Amino acid sequence: MTQESFYNKYLSLPSRLQGWLILSCCFSCLLLCARVIATGYVTYIFLVWNLFLAFIPYAISNWLYDNRGAMKGRLKQAPVIAAWLLFIPNSFYILTDLFHLDEINSAPKWFDLLMLLSFAWNGLLLGIISLRKMETILYRASGNSFSLLMIFTVMWLNAYGIYIGRFLRYNSWDIITQPFSLAGEMFEMLFHPFRNIMEWGMIFCYAMFMTLLYVTVKKMAENFNQLSKSINQNK
Repeated sequence: MTQESFYNKYLSLPSRLQGWLILSCCFSCLLLCARVIATGYVTYIFLVWNLFLAFIPYAISNWLYDNRGAMKGRLKQAPVIAAWLLFIPNSFYILTDLFHLDEINSAPKWFDLLMLLSFAWNGLLLGIISLRKMETILYRASGNSFSLLMIFTVMWLNAYGIYIGRFLRYNSWDIITQPFSLAGEMFEMLFHPFRNIMEWGMIFCYAMFMTLLYVTVKKMAENFNQLSKSINQNK
């Protein structure tokens, strides 16, 4: 392996970013381990599972991005994108684990807040990076307008998925294991929106927040790239 190919494979920006992501996730897990050792309670162990679920859409988008040449054609991409859509809400769902902060008092609040924020931060990062890769794939395939439409649609689906998971207590795989029960709950909301005004309000607020978060991070990255190029040109 040449020095250049070694650099491209292991030390390129995506690889370094992935390394920092893994380190950040390990830090979250270490905080959880410290809490378990100090208190003797495994109450928050579900955070590891939620973080694992957040990794699934990240892994799917990475795989599709790396194999986009072999996966040309909508028929080939459709099942992969459908699987990604099922799991992408899990990345943003971790944000709602902050709800548990007032429910569990076996450790100092400052520690639990830090730990919950750490897991939520990692979930959001995984979701944003995954969404960015899918946007890039769709941009190359269908143009800018369609990719932007995809972002807004996915954020609404994310918010709806968060509501279904947090309040109705369904999981991503329940679309297969409990399709009729899930469909009944969804149709009740769709056909009786005024009975569920608070629920739709929550979905709207979360969709707007996640959209603003994604677009802000995306624009920041673009500005940093332009600044870096400008600095390199002036050297």
